[in-house]
Amino acid sequence: MIVCFGSINLDLIFPLPHLPVAGQTVLGPSMQMEPGGKGANQAVAAARDGAKVIFAGAVGKDALAEDSVELMRASGVDISRVARIKGATGCAAICVDPQGRNLIAVASGANQAARQTQIEDELLDRRTTVLLQRETDPAETEALIARARAADCRIVLNLAPPGPLSLTALKSLDVLVVNEDEAAWLATHLGCEPTTAGLHKTLGIDVVQTLGAEGAEAVTVAGTIRTPGQPVAVIDTTGAGDCFTGVLAAALDRGMPLATAMQRANTAAGLSCTKRGTQGSMPEARDTDTHLPA
Repeated sequence: MIVCFGSINLDLIFPLPHLPVAGQTVLGPSMQMEPGGKGANQAVAAARDGAKVIFAGAVGKDALAEDSVELMRASGVDISRVARIKGATGCAAICVDPQGRNLIAVASGANQAARQTQIEDELLDRRTTVLLQRETDPAETEALIARARAADCRIVLNLAPPGPLSLTALKSLDVLVVNEDEAAWLATHLGCEPTTAGLHKTLGIDVVQTLGAEGAEAVTVAGTIRTPGQPVAVIDTTGAGDCFTGVLAAALDRGMPLATAMQRANTAAGLSCTKRGTQGSMPEARDTDTHLPA
């Protein structure tokens, strides 16, 4: 079982002829609304890959709230621990160019009111994978990491967006997932070599770094794992990192070795880039199965 504590947003997606620069207005043909938030995205990716997922987070009491959880509910995620608070639901504005590149601005809203106490102790044991990101209050994330470590859970954290967590919390993880920018930020923060190996040496945990079209690599106590990229016709890269992390957690939760889980996650993330949108682009398990390299 996966217990995911994280963010819920409603994404406003703007396909544009090119990404704006400071002070520039760029006209696009349309706008698409879709559920998002790194936590919710990863929960949907994991659920569509076959995992049992329980989600805890928060939305506001506003017009965005119901639409923001629609795809989690439709994907089979248990959202009974999503709090409804006074205030605004999280919202993101996503600009996407014809090459699939994006610019994203996020208003956190209710996400900062999510509390790890929404997750009862009975859900945390050695059979549970706890999945976390950094779009909620860092103090709440650290508190849940401490509880999960004491309960002998598997803990997977995607340090996205990059930002500080205590060294104790980071060293308590089983798997840290970062992209190249997040890895560079964390290495500067920790004062270590800006590589996957440097982060592993400093933290003593499994570190997985996604490398975009180049695939992914991990450094663990057993050595280095490299997963090559798979060529795809990229339409929109939004949510690809969330897809990778959610499917990685689902595969690990089913008992797959890290190398096998990374290959599956990389395949799924590539497939998500062939569709527009965020949560809606997360592939079903059967689609990932079909496209796994021989």
